[in-house]
Amino acid sequence: MAKTVMVVDDSSSVRQVVSIALKGAGYEVIEASDGKDALVKLTGQKVHLMISDVNMPNMDGITFVKEVKKLANYKFTPIIMLTTESQEAKKQEGQAAGAKAWVVKPFQPAQMLAAVAKLILP
Repeated sequence: MAKTVMVVDDSSSVRQVVSIALKGAGYEVIEASDGKDALVKLTGQKVHLMISDVNMPNMDGITFVKEVKKLANYKFTPIIMLTTESQEAKKQEGQAAGAKAWVVKPFQPAQMLAAVAKLILP
């Protein structure tokens, strides 16, 4: 059975690029436009990994990570932050919230897929 990855980004073009790369590698993809949208779409189904932007309207990525970690079903789901933010302080904030990896945009799909493969839950 294919593993499911949730992609959370307010940019539809970024979601598209990430989704195409993931689907090409055999993953199922759930797309969400921001943290709030993503939380609505987390209905208890198995999600093996999440990829989230940091700067989004309604609910930013760091808040989203904190909220996800409160949900029993997703408490241990690895989260990769995919963002233009490269400052150390933001990275530390993301890690403190529970993010497992930090991929800076613009990114190479291969680089992102390598991070996904390394972190995805069995």
